[in-house]
Amino acid sequence: MAQERVALITGASSGFGLLTAVTLARREWRVLATMRDLTRRERLESAARAAGVLGRIEILALDVTDLEQIAGVAATVAARGLRMDALVNNAGFAMAGFADDVTDAELRRQFDTNFFGAAAVTRAFLPQLRRQGFGHIVMVSSVSGRSAFPGMSSYSASKFAMEGWSESLRLELKSLGIQVVLVEPGAFETDIWTRNGTLSEGTLDPRSPNAARVERWKKGIEGAKKQPDAQVVADGIAAILEDPKPRLRYVYGRDAKMALMMRRLLPSDVFERLMVKYSGIDGNAG
Repeated sequence: MAQERVALITGASSGFGLLTAVTLARREWRVLATMRDLTRRERLESAARAAGVLGRIEILALDVTDLEQIAGVAATVAARGLRMDALVNNAGFAMAGFADDVTDAELRRQFDTNFFGAAAVTRAFLPQLRRQGFGHIVMVSSVSGRSAFPGMSSYSASKFAMEGWSESLRLELKSLGIQVVLVEPGAFETDIWTRNGTLSEGTLDPRSPNAARVERWKKGIEGAKKQPDAQVVADGIAAILEDPKPRLRYVYGRDAKMALMMRRLLPSDVFERLMVKYSGIDGNAG
């Protein structure tokens, strides 16, 4: 009888994390769904119950910025004799705002969760993955980790850091049987820019030198059309975890694919003008 596959997912209270947890459970995985705040577990439990897979999902408290809690969860998994087929580093939030309005403290908070948190969780489980000689590590990055956009410098910086760290990690672990993969979604219907989004205090200040640009930028975001269903990304992650030899990067979303294609094919000055125009920060300037 085949041994049960186990996946640990961070940031499973909403968005890609929640959908991936339910998707894997449907595929008969055992899922350790972690989240910083257990009072936000209701959405996951409701979705899992509706899918008939609540019994395959165990919800654990895990704040990826808390090193002691990370160590505790890793120790618990090892002590219970659970194998670790997959680690999905999904926890994160978006700090929006113009670069000169974001404080050092805000920028560090962005990195603490999106980059240092993912790195710390990965390092905590590496000893077990090494002992096993197998396992997948999926880093949920973003197209913003390959192509930066106006008003998203903090978020992009954290994802660029994740990209470089993960690419190096993949090379270090490849011969050990451990697969490292980057998932790069574009805009999807998740909480990343609502409940899990934060606008820097300086950007909200009417005295900001970017005040007029902020208003134009916000109108562009508010007027954006409904985004695609995030289930596409969850299905993609599930397929990656069941592929013994996945590639390094997977891009999801028409907007992400288009942005990366334009960045690759267009002269840099043309691409930059298009990005500024698309963002709306300078009105109709192009």
